[in-house]
Amino acid sequence: MEPCEFPHIEDQLAPILGRHGADATRLLQILRDVQDHFHFIPPEAIVCLASHLNLSRAEVEGVAGFYSFLSLTPQGEYRVLFSDNITDNMLGKTELMQYFCNKLWVEPGKVSEDNLVSVDSTSCTGMCDQGPAALVNGWPLTNLDNNRLDLISELIRIKKPVAEWPEMLFEVRDNIRRPGMLLGDEFEPGAGIRAMLARGAEATLKEVDASNLRGRGGAGFKTASKWTFCHAAIAEEEGGMICDVGGNPERFIVCNADEGEPGTFKDRVLLSSHADLVFEGMTVGARVVGARKGFLYLRGEYRYLLKPLEAVLARRRAEGLLGENILGEPGFAFDIEIHLGAGAYICGEESALIESLEGKRGRPRNRPPFPVTKGYMGRPTVVDNVETFACAARIAEKGGAWFAAMGTAQSTGTKILSISGDCARPGIYEYPFGVTVETILRDCGAEDAHAVQVSGPSGTLVSWQEFGRRIAFEDLPTAGAFMVFHRKREMFAAAHNFTHFFAHESCGFCTPCRVGTQLQKRIMDKIAGGHGTPADLEELKHVGHILGTMSHCGLGHTAANPVLDTLKKFPGTFERKLKALSFEPAFDLDGALQTARSITGRDDEWAHLL
Repeated sequence: MEPCEFPHIEDQLAPILGRHGADATRLLQILRDVQDHFHFIPPEAIVCLASHLNLSRAEVEGVAGFYSFLSLTPQGEYRVLFSDNITDNMLGKTELMQYFCNKLWVEPGKVSEDNLVSVDSTSCTGMCDQGPAALVNGWPLTNLDNNRLDLISELIRIKKPVAEWPEMLFEVRDNIRRPGMLLGDEFEPGAGIRAMLARGAEATLKEVDASNLRGRGGAGFKTASKWTFCHAAIAEEEGGMICDVGGNPERFIVCNADEGEPGTFKDRVLLSSHADLVFEGMTVGARVVGARKGFLYLRGEYRYLLKPLEAVLARRRAEGLLGENILGEPGFAFDIEIHLGAGAYICGEESALIESLEGKRGRPRNRPPFPVTKGYMGRPTVVDNVETFACAARIAEKGGAWFAAMGTAQSTGTKILSISGDCARPGIYEYPFGVTVETILRDCGAEDAHAVQVSGPSGTLVSWQEFGRRIAFEDLPTAGAFMVFHRKREMFAAAHNFTHFFAHESCGFCTPCRVGTQLQKRIMDKIAGGHGTPADLEELKHVGHILGTMSHCGLGHTAANPVLDTLKKFPGTFERKLKALSFEPAFDLDGALQTARSITGRDDEWAHLL
């Protein structure tokens, strides 16, 4: 291995590399630590890391440039990112951000001249029930107003370390308004594991099958089928060559806690107050499929939960619920490691998440093969949502019939909803599947509601005429977001915000999504700027068709949903924005030639576009 070209930085990176065992699969975790240390990723660090990890400079720089929380340029000692979700905007985010910038004499999107602070926008931070929200060096700030921003700006001016700021600035509440069997019923850690060991792994899988549990991340794939496919893939390879240190074929359990869909924050609450349920469900799944190692992929916005979650894992190890010979069962070994994301919505897609776990850019893989046969490090891998594993723990404890008795035939159990927007009581609500939109609106105090965005921008826009529809896989499937809009809200603004979100979050892997999301955003910008025509509305439909039918993964397939739904259900919100009945360019081409006219000294009619 060639010596590091920058020995002056090697001593600073040595502790970071040591913590992560100089393991290239932990590149994202290493880069996060480097970012924390230097406030950006210096080019010298990239060269040094490439040398020690046996990677090319392009590979390291490619990963560093992919995630929005990492930066290849200095970002200041304090990096403040305001949540740009539509609900934060409805609460005055834009005005508050400008107020904050004025206080610190810094322009939005730039670093102050003294390199002390940078201020910018970021995608939804998962604090929609207590916005406007922001992040400072990765830590959440909630319920922002002018008074809080005055205090924050003063703390930055005196260079007070973030760790010493008043705790009230970082308070994140659960806001559980309606608990159910997951959020309300007491759970004794180990109860699910003991019941599973008593009945056996195969019988437990049958209970999960009988429960008809479906994935709570939005796709709704049957959990028992996924676990069965993974187990079958392993059974076929029992004589394979790739094994763990004990000689057993490797397989993995992954909990997808990259809750990046705007308007969704129910996984945040489960991990904050019900982590035992989640880890118990992962352990049950591990026993069923024969996994010895699990990962919790925690979104970067929830970094503040890392230490509390690690404390829960440590307690469970001490109680014999993780590690070797769990609860005294010979050969039953399983442990969990937490990986932090770094601001990439696409990592919510399971194959992109696996790529990120392996230390790469979070780009979706071609499928098949699916993760259950070829996932993390090429081994059979189960990837399930936080809420799915919580449900699995309850099913292991109480049985499939108990779970299936709730909800509907096709959508059993309960669903946790993250409710935000124009309502008196935003927060977390748990309902049996089958509940109507109308009932939910009444419970959360949403008076004169006009529309609801179910399951975030990638989901379905429900108009006031459809409030009789039900939350269920057979009607309105959802990952959990439930954003309420009052009659006085301009629905064009919501669709406009969502187009910017998708354009920002496209991973760029495929042309339809990379180009289509940008085209969609620019057309919406043109309409918002007063240059829209009916032809632009038709172009939005055309771009939407391409995105929905030709994109590589789910992000592209659903990126046009907000625009197409709004065009269909609230056409007036677009028509009121149109300023011309025929084509009008989005810019002044003749005005753009003024510089050339000045240089040549010409201003005659032939120097103008008529």
